[in-house]
Amino acid sequence: MEQFASYLLFRGFSKKTVDSYTFAARQLRSRCQYLTDQSLLEHKEWLVASFAPKTANNRIGAINAYLDYLGYEGLRLKGVRVQQKPFLDKVISNEQYGIIRRGLERDGDWYWNLVVRYLACTGARVSELRKFTIAHVRNGYMDILSKGQKLRRIWIPRELQDHTLELCLSKSGDDPLFPGPSGDAISQRGIALGLKRIAVRYGVDPDVVYPHSFRHLFAKNFIARDPDIAFLADLMGHESIETTRIYLRRTASEQRAAVDRTIDW
Repeated sequence: MEQFASYLLFRGFSKKTVDSYTFAARQLRSRCQYLTDQSLLEHKEWLVASFAPKTANNRIGAINAYLDYLGYEGLRLKGVRVQQKPFLDKVISNEQYGIIRRGLERDGDWYWNLVVRYLACTGARVSELRKFTIAHVRNGYMDILSKGQKLRRIWIPRELQDHTLELCLSKSGDDPLFPGPSGDAISQRGIALGLKRIAVRYGVDPDVVYPHSFRHLFAKNFIARDPDIAFLADLMGHESIETTRIYLRRTASEQRAAVDRTIDW
């Protein structure tokens, strides 16, 4: 599996994904003495019966990558169709975002104010948020390579850029924008826990305050002002516009409000 791992790293996969894919490949090998179309289909049936659809699909994707690596000439497994809800659950609203932001400004907690604003104003994933440095802020953007070595640019809005630089005058270019206790970039877990504490502090439902929730907020607010969904997909790093559409669904409460406003007959 070491050679498979090297192959994945060469193709630009993250270490976390490499670990996941090699685990799936080892699992396949432990259950299938010989790789045939039939044994692959039987393994897929076992995955679907044993795991949630999302986990099964992750394993199937890993297996297909492993088959590509081996040069296997047989079939490739199809993923399991996951039934998507027609509405979003537990996503932060603009009102809740405003409560948190104003509270942090009032208390002078500029560190977490910036964390919240960068999540909501850039559409960055939490793993990407950790990579921001002062140099990125000075440039006004951060370029990152996604899977398949595809370049994506995360823009920092001008007002947020200027405000950040005012607060970080003493920092050098290579310094992380969001350092943790050790001085290195704060961990993803540290960000998630910090957001939960903030929610409790300002009386906002903690279930809607998590890193990815702000990504939903970014997408919904952006498309409301600029209807170019293809541009939004590029900003968010989606290969398919269909993935972007998921972020644009209304919450259940928003659907209820829309129905109550519209239907008067």
